[in-house]
Amino acid sequence: MPTRDPAAGPAGGLPVTTLAFAGAGWVTTIHGLAAASLDGLRVGQVASRHEASARRRAQQCGAATCRYDDLPGDADAVVVATPPALHRREAERAVAGDAVALVETPLAATLADADAIVALADQGRVAYAENLAHSPAVAETVQACRKIGALTHLEVRFVQGRPEPGGLHLDGAWGGGALFDLGVHALAVAVLMAAPARVTSVQAELDAGADIAVDDDAGVTLTFDTGLHALVRASWRAAAPAWDAQAASATSAVRLELVPDPSVELNGSALRLRPPPAGLAVDQLHYLGYRDQLAALAADARHGRSPRVGAPFGRLLLDIVCAAYASARTGEPEPVPFTGPRGATPHQLWRGDWPIGR
Repeated sequence: MPTRDPAAGPAGGLPVTTLAFAGAGWVTTIHGLAAASLDGLRVGQVASRHEASARRRAQQCGAATCRYDDLPGDADAVVVATPPALHRREAERAVAGDAVALVETPLAATLADADAIVALADQGRVAYAENLAHSPAVAETVQACRKIGALTHLEVRFVQGRPEPGGLHLDGAWGGGALFDLGVHALAVAVLMAAPARVTSVQAELDAGADIAVDDDAGVTLTFDTGLHALVRASWRAAAPAWDAQAASATSAVRLELVPDPSVELNGSALRLRPPPAGLAVDQLHYLGYRDQLAALAADARHGRSPRVGAPFGRLLLDIVCAAYASARTGEPEPVPFTGPRGATPHQLWRGDWPIGR
């Protein structure tokens, strides 16, 4: 694997200027647009299993194509956007080449790989790409939740249509369905809104359409150490997308809407959101946190500090996801952190067909 002068990247404390993409799926389109909106940040290389996909994304970003083995090349940071089962491999490759790894959601396909990525963060900087943790709308919502006192109600709903047919997301080999892919973001919002309360157990119900193997509709109940019970729904069955959340205390209520239109209300009054900068391709780059996520990645590398949103947060969410899939199989609550097989994917935990010994 090629190496580069450590003084030219994060180890030297210089700014992140060059990104590489490990994977060329749709999310790298968003990252490419976000990078283009930030001064001094560019995409240099794109690697993919499919040469045509890598070429298409590279042309959009003004980058060159390469093989996975070529990464990180001269990149200061690698956005790991492969299928989840390959996240560990590409994060290890990035850190071994003195680059920062930004690992897409979910953190991994199994908790065993998630554990390895968390351990990897001790050797180099590894960030978890939960863009909503950088969303100004979510940040305003979290601040409002802190002001209203102990939460007595919390509900988060992320619903939209099913991914395009033929994609890997509808295959059990991806690791899971709607809850694993979309629901991990809804769970992140719930955990952020309820903090500092901690999730202690999960109970879930999953359903799959007649024509697919993975779940396309999920209902999850999170129990927190404060006694709060939060409801989270993730579904691919909606005619139109809706991502929203609401929380209440004994005296006040907070409402968040992310999609289709970002807004935050406290007791029915709209709170002012930080507006997007001029010239963005789409305002969602700002309101959904993608632009600030890459800006934070560059700043963390420049100052040699650990990412604010690190791999442990991604592992916590995967613990919750795995517990939910196991609960959907048994019909019983499952503890968090998850105590079941760490080498099984969420889909395997639901179907009860994980490899022996894992």
